[in-house]
Amino acid sequence: MEKNSLDSSERSFVPDNLIRTLAITLVILLHAANAILQASSVPEAYWWTAVVYKSLALPCVPLFVMLSGALLLKRTKLNEPIRVFLKKRLKRLGLAVVFWGAIYLIWSFYITNIPVTSVNVVEGILYSLFSGAYYHFWFVYLIVGIYLVTPILRVIIAGRRKVVRYLIVLWFIGVAIIPLVEMVTGHTLNPITFVLSGWLGYFVLGSYLKRVKLRSALLYGLLIISFVWTIFGNWLMNYPLECMQCNNYFFDYLSANIVVGSFALFLILLKFHRDWPGKKHATLGRIVNAISANTLSIFLFHVIILESFERGFFGFTLSFETLNPIIEIPLITALTLSITLSLVLIMKKIPVLRELIG
Repeated sequence: MEKNSLDSSERSFVPDNLIRTLAITLVILLHAANAILQASSVPEAYWWTAVVYKSLALPCVPLFVMLSGALLLKRTKLNEPIRVFLKKRLKRLGLAVVFWGAIYLIWSFYITNIPVTSVNVVEGILYSLFSGAYYHFWFVYLIVGIYLVTPILRVIIAGRRKVVRYLIVLWFIGVAIIPLVEMVTGHTLNPITFVLSGWLGYFVLGSYLKRVKLRSALLYGLLIISFVWTIFGNWLMNYPLECMQCNNYFFDYLSANIVVGSFALFLILLKFHRDWPGKKHATLGRIVNAISANTLSIFLFHVIILESFERGFFGFTLSFETLNPIIEIPLITALTLSITLSLVLIMKKIPVLRELIG
């Protein structure tokens, strides 16, 4: 019975194009909102507008990680040699990181007006290599880590579902529940108690959720609760409690509110693919497929386009200082995605760049 349920799960359809497209759109939305939240002086109404948009966008990276788990942790891939698996994926990722790392090193010197010297170039290269060329490159190191543990996790996933479920529950308690209890009580548990931490749970969760069926009403309810929970949590930390050292807890990808929302949204998308409009509208379907096929390039490139709007490099400035964030944040998100995708598609027509940009 256990084996049959696992075998049937391999036939589950995962709408990867749809999930990737939504995830990368939410990444850009998140960064557009962060530009306001990280500004030194922002009207309070603008700040809360950015909080709302960021709360909507926070499932972005969890969606990517869960999708990776759904696609990579399959019984059918259990016998794939480790060397073949790593070579196939790390080559593409490595070329893209080196190429875009060099681009962002140049970009950093350009926007900061720091004179280029042999010393700071070497320091920049070393920093880019070990820490990431720009703030969003952390995701690349996460993907590398996921690839490295995938062959191990495939063996675990191929086992009994109860063990996989236990792993997920243990992870959720360690990364989401314990920190919440610590924040409320002020008492800290020794962190070495829960060795399953970080993004591992999202990766396993993506594979597990392919065979989970829940009512749509429940999933939408959980998504709404997560959204309201995130906003209310930030209000609570910033005003009644004035807890400055913990006011970003509810924005953490591993906080309980974001785990719940990401889990619900992923399942909604698994169900939604049957009736989504792209199946009936060919143009919409082609756009989604184009975005999905170029997600890595868009992710690595989009920050330059986003900052170009904010700094007026296109001949005009698009930021909260020139337009109300209610309109500015979704507008700059749509424009950034459109321009980035267009430039990526042009670059991919050049053979050398096609291999380098991801």
